[in-house]
Amino acid sequence: MMKKILAMLLAVLMTVGVLAGCGGADVSGKKENDGASVIKVGTSGPLTGDNAVYGVAVKNGLELAFEEINALGDLQFEVKAEDDEADSEKAVNAYNTLMDWGMQIMAGPTTSGSAAATAQKCAADKVFMLTPSASDPAVIAAGDNVFQICFTDLNQGKASAQYIKDHNLATKIGIIYDSSSPYSAGIYNTFKAEAAALGLEIAIEAPFTEGTKGDLTTQVTMCQQANCDLVFLPIYTSEAVKVLSVANSNGYAPKYFGCDGLDGILSVENFDTSLAEGVMLLTPFDATATDEKTQSFVTKYTEKYGTAPNQFAADAYDVAYAIYEACKAGGVTADMSAEEVNAIMVEQITKMSFDGLTGQAMQWGADGAVSKDPMAVVIENGIYVGMD
Repeated sequence: MMKKILAMLLAVLMTVGVLAGCGGADVSGKKENDGASVIKVGTSGPLTGDNAVYGVAVKNGLELAFEEINALGDLQFEVKAEDDEADSEKAVNAYNTLMDWGMQIMAGPTTSGSAAATAQKCAADKVFMLTPSASDPAVIAAGDNVFQICFTDLNQGKASAQYIKDHNLATKIGIIYDSSSPYSAGIYNTFKAEAAALGLEIAIEAPFTEGTKGDLTTQVTMCQQANCDLVFLPIYTSEAVKVLSVANSNGYAPKYFGCDGLDGILSVENFDTSLAEGVMLLTPFDATATDEKTQSFVTKYTEKYGTAPNQFAADAYDVAYAIYEACKAGGVTADMSAEEVNAIMVEQITKMSFDGLTGQAMQWGADGAVSKDPMAVVIENGIYVGMD
């Protein structure tokens, strides 16, 4: 009797083993329960460090949007964020980690330097890339499968100069910028060229670098001594708060005009936000807008994350929905390879018209650039207020 029992147990165990082996892979070569039922979207950005306000906002915006999309019940997505600390080398490492995870679509990176490095990898590997916030034209120049949802440095520089001219905001302009940053230097170059064409006087150019940005006293003092009545700041918030703090200590109170890199300045930890009163900037998103779509997003975001969203969160939210619409229209399925998804996404995004939080009827050219215009806001009483 014992031998019969042992024989039966052995037969059962062998049957289970055979079934497990048969169920471990399908025709696509993917194992069950390994995420094959979801489309995998990866991103990277500075989740720690001086620029974390941008990377965290992008991560949050993507997560919130894909939670809503998954609740619709058709296509299902999984998003994974890696910390690249706004460093190009770390961004490539983050990309490799995401590819090992099974990434099929890249929704990032956040910053221009990281995105330019990652775009080269996406182009070579045929991985579709749509960055929410990397505005350097070099990013989309990497390949025909690399796209931006933010407006470019070229557009920001030109639009800033035009706005300052049209609204007679300055007689003498000082520029404080990071010459080692593709984002900052790119906007500076286009602003300078457009300012010259419009007859604006740039009295002082005060650059700094990654290695010298710890103390911006010299740059502020140069603008003050040149009697600049407006200081153009195509820089990130971590440097902008230093400029505003030094100027306040010096008793210097010019107008300030910046670009989307200043979005999030009101959320910088331990910064006296009263110093940002009157700061003007270009941004594609106004959290105080009264339309239903914006207010729904702001309410959901604030409830989930405990803070109001900035432009980076809104652009990331739009990226998620643009990816969803392109996937749905093109028939993307979760078992497709990244290269298969890439071909569909490139075809769909270049023929779609997309209405989002950061622009209406957005369209993408074959060069990867999006058609939408920035708008100007000013900080009043601790909130952004739209300007004409």
